[in-house]
Amino acid sequence: YVQENVLQRVLQLPVVSSTCETLQRTYSSTKEAHPLMASVCEVYERGVQGASALAMWGMEPVVRRLEPQFAVANNLACRGLDHLEEKIPALQYPVDK
Repeated sequence: YVQENVLQRVLQLPVVSSTCETLQRTYSSTKEAHPLMASVCEVYERGVQGASALAMWGMEPVVRRLEPQFAVANNLACRGLDHLEEKIPALQYPVDK
């Protein structure tokens, strides 16, 4: 049995995935159009990657201890998402629709 991950489910919703794709395209085209902005963005991206790796390394012991609580919260969130998907059909459509 593979447990569902609420974050993966949310990212797979057409309304969310199409929004993310649009933002990514806008970000990429802005970087391409403005060389100065591209260099600033690249520095920021490297900083975020380094900070994220450091944060994950530091949080690992805490995450391991709280794993049962995360599983319960994930289960509840997945059930809540089931309810939202049932009540709000627009979540199943891309943003442009």
